[in-house]
Amino acid sequence: QVQLVESGGGLVQPGGSLRLSCAASGSFFGINAMGWYRQAPGKQRELVAVTTSGGSTNYADSVKGRFTISRDNAKNTVYLQMNSLKPEDTAVYYCNTNLGAPWWRDYWGQGTQVTVSS
Repeated sequence: QVQLVESGGGLVQPGGSLRLSCAASGSFFGINAMGWYRQAPGKQRELVAVTTSGGSTNYADSVKGRFTISRDNAKNTVYLQMNSLKPEDTAVYYCNTNLGAPWWRDYWGQGTQVTVSS
């Protein structure tokens, strides 16, 4: 059984930084894309950033230049470094990973709350 465990959320002041982590564990034979989504109250879930197994990355326009996604394939972990945080970044952040276990499909983490407020 595959599990995605997220950590690193919390309360931060505007302009501050947070680093999210998401580790995949369980029985699987490969990992393809890994990414982060977020959902603010009353809004739809949206893509924040994604990285492929080849190392390419893609970001939502609203976070370009402020957020950086990275992955450690040896640890089956994806990170999201968030700098210059704004109140509008407040949301529940979800890890999403495409795994082969044994069929290729997407798995979701439980979500971690990020609140940007003074």
